[in-house]
Amino acid sequence: REASGLKKSGLGLVVRSVKATIGSLGALYQRRYHRFLRVAEAIVGDPELAHDVVQDAFARAIRGRFGFRGEGDLEAWVWRIVVNTARSAGREEAPPAAALAQSIPTAITNGQARDYELRALVAALPERQRLVLFLRYYAELDYQQIAEAMDVQPGTVGATLHQAHAALRRALEEGVSQ
Repeated sequence: REASGLKKSGLGLVVRSVKATIGSLGALYQRRYHRFLRVAEAIVGDPELAHDVVQDAFARAIRGRFGFRGEGDLEAWVWRIVVNTARSAGREEAPPAAALAQSIPTAITNGQARDYELRALVAALPERQRLVLFLRYYAELDYQQIAEAMDVQPGTVGATLHQAHAALRRALEEGVSQ
């Protein structure tokens, strides 16, 4: 942060650290829409619902912009809204595990031959582990941004990501040995 109360966001945009503006939210929407959409789709399991989730999340961010205290990154604040909106919509719609596995983009699977199997394993992870994976690899957020988006400490992000990797590694190794 600079003494003037301005800071650079993860987007390279200069925003006031004390409030979110419609302009800064609009710029964030334009720059990160596809990442927000990928994560929302991974959470809810449906591309059309994911689009609605992102739209609703940004409407909430605009309405609640005066509640942004500037204590963290604006993008992380919006990620929290997107994730919470998607989680709420996902609970209402509750996609079957097969649909959720199919909706997980190949970004997390590196395009390997066992895509579907790995997608199913990711879908079977506990919600917090899935969310950390989605935010890290789909949204390409750093640990601090993920921590702010999930309202946890950065160390919790690292530990959760480690647990998710370990669970996936174990499951894959068990699948190979069978």
